[in-house]
Amino acid sequence: MTFKPQRGLTEPAADAAIDQACRMLRLPTLRNQFAAISDAADREQLTYRGFLAELLMAECEDRQRRRSERRIKAAGFPREKWLTDFDFSANPGINPAVIHTLAKGDWVKNGHPLCLIGDSGTGKSHLLIALGAAAAMAGYRVKYVLAAKLVNELVEAADELVLNKTIARYGRVDLLCIDELGYMELDKRGADLLFQVLTEREEKASVAIASNESFGGWTKTFTEPRLCAAIVDRLTFNGAIIETGTESYRLAHTRARQAAEPS
Repeated sequence: MTFKPQRGLTEPAADAAIDQACRMLRLPTLRNQFAAISDAADREQLTYRGFLAELLMAECEDRQRRRSERRIKAAGFPREKWLTDFDFSANPGINPAVIHTLAKGDWVKNGHPLCLIGDSGTGKSHLLIALGAAAAMAGYRVKYVLAAKLVNELVEAADELVLNKTIARYGRVDLLCIDELGYMELDKRGADLLFQVLTEREEKASVAIASNESFGGWTKTFTEPRLCAAIVDRLTFNGAIIETGTESYRLAHTRARQAAEPS
């Protein structure tokens, strides 16, 4: 089919045609930014090809941004946390280079696990959410959940005879972020159900956990020794272990602020 340009269109008619065409083709960014990009093209004396490239790149970049926003929302993070907001100087035990390497997402691509271990206030949940957000921005499907909430959901699913469906749903995401693992003791049934989720994902899709207990203390959560050992094995094999320490930088920050305030 030979392209035949329209001739004799007035500027208002051309603008109306562009607006209508963008609506039909579902190009909202091009429709919204066409005038500004057109004016810039005139000032910079872009070629027709250059002008078209600017329009298409603007549409592609905005679509990528919207996809990322949808993945972030679908992940269910309780709050926004980004690596750019993390204060590495407040916790010198955490190696920034290791964290920024993890942010590239190769571990998610390879289906490897990640364990963030440390006391409250040491930044492990911040890093869990921030690395999960980085994975979502990179195009991976991510789901965040509290350990207690996940176990409760699995127990309810088992009672309602939809356990396989629930486990499969958690198995489909590229990265499952489980926060606050170790804050509560699980009965054998709850621990068994959590183990099934981990087994479903083993060596296929990544799991990242944040825990206030070292592995040696996990017997408080998983009271059956064999099951505890199996869960630790699944969460550490080929994985990265980041220890965030025992000194709460939130508490230190509060004390420093109070000390600086006039009495």
